[in-house]
Amino acid sequence: MADLTPSFRSAPKARGGAVAACADMNEEHRRVAALHAVRVAALRRMKLGALALLGLAVAGLLVSHVALARGGGPAWGWIEAFCEAAGVGAMADWFAVVALFRHPMGLPLPHTAIIPQNKERIADSLAEFVRDHFLEPHELVAKLAVLDPAQRLGAWLADAARVRHWVGEARRWAIAGLDLFDDERMRRATLELVVAQARRWNSAATAADVLALLTRGGRHHELLDAGLEKIGGFLAEDEVKARVSELMVRHARKEWPKVIGMVELVTPVARVADGLADKLSASVLGELRDVLSQPDHPVRRRYDRWLQEFIERLRGDDALVAAFERVKERAITDPAVLEYAGTIWNDIKRLLQADLADERSALAEHVAQAMRDVGDRLREDASLRASLNEHLLSAAGTIAANLRAGVTTHIAQTIKDWDDRQLVEQLELSVGRDLQFIRINGTVVGGIAGLALHGLRLLLQ
Repeated sequence: MADLTPSFRSAPKARGGAVAACADMNEEHRRVAALHAVRVAALRRMKLGALALLGLAVAGLLVSHVALARGGGPAWGWIEAFCEAAGVGAMADWFAVVALFRHPMGLPLPHTAIIPQNKERIADSLAEFVRDHFLEPHELVAKLAVLDPAQRLGAWLADAARVRHWVGEARRWAIAGLDLFDDERMRRATLELVVAQARRWNSAATAADVLALLTRGGRHHELLDAGLEKIGGFLAEDEVKARVSELMVRHARKEWPKVIGMVELVTPVARVADGLADKLSASVLGELRDVLSQPDHPVRRRYDRWLQEFIERLRGDDALVAAFERVKERAITDPAVLEYAGTIWNDIKRLLQADLADERSALAEHVAQAMRDVGDRLREDASLRASLNEHLLSAAGTIAANLRAGVTTHIAQTIKDWDDRQLVEQLELSVGRDLQFIRINGTVVGGIAGLALHGLRLLLQ
């Protein structure tokens, strides 16, 4: 199979773009990894802080207990009460927090490792929550209506700096996309894809559909009228009539030289031919006027009948369909056709590359101006905004209704497919620091409760 485009020296540019894209991806991966490491370190610090408070509570309990045993003062009783209750609170909250994610100390106690054990139920509940609160069509449309998307779009498009930035990014992406076709493998793959799609394309059926569309409502008669008017104008020209007269004289002198000689004795043959040409033109023009003025003229009926028969043949005549397929096959495999198409594509691509590479790109400027014009029109035309909002909201409602079931299933299945360890790690990184504050608060609140209970005991004594 012939190549659609010859190779260019700019292939290294495409490879350079690919290298730059890979470098950006690597940089993004490094950034994500660094952020993950920071979150892990922050969680570890919070765990150590909560554990340190538990250690202090236990240490305070031991010290106060020893001091009281040796006859320490009443203050040690308060300290002992605080540390004892704080230690109990810290241990209880540690157990509660750990039990959310895993079995405490590896012991398979009932109602522990709650999240992994209930992963499927959590997945279904989360998916249903998203479905009911984010993809409910009426609520989504109501929220979008408050935002007035057409007004926001108009304001966005009217911002020259924002449009210029967006068009600049689009220009760079377009250059990168065009550079892809400097790669021999990409060109060959594209050509093979186009040829494969062309072979699957039923050209005869498409031609039938196009003709059926063009003949709907009698529109094909407009084409017939235009053609007949052109023919009439052509036949009415003096130069055409003179040419017809000349051809008739030439033919008559060749076929009937003796008769022409005798006619010449009476009157010039050219004059007779001119008269015949005028009468022929008038006769044809009269017939054309009849066809143009009479909707039911026999010529029009034959024209209708021929078109309808041809459309039916395109859909059901195997011989005609095969002829279309042969023409199509020659077009997509003939080296000359492919070379010509490749030359045209190369010229277009070079023009686009040259224009887009220029900071003052004419194409980019046209796109930017068109966007600004649309933005200005949206800001000034309330009826246009209302129409656009109506279509956007209708589309949003339809999309939400169509996506509800699929998105719900996708969310639930994605969570169910997660590894338990991965699920626990991600959730713990997300809310783990707040849960460690619960442990810290439990320690402090437990200690305060211990003081209150110790005071109440002393009061009752």
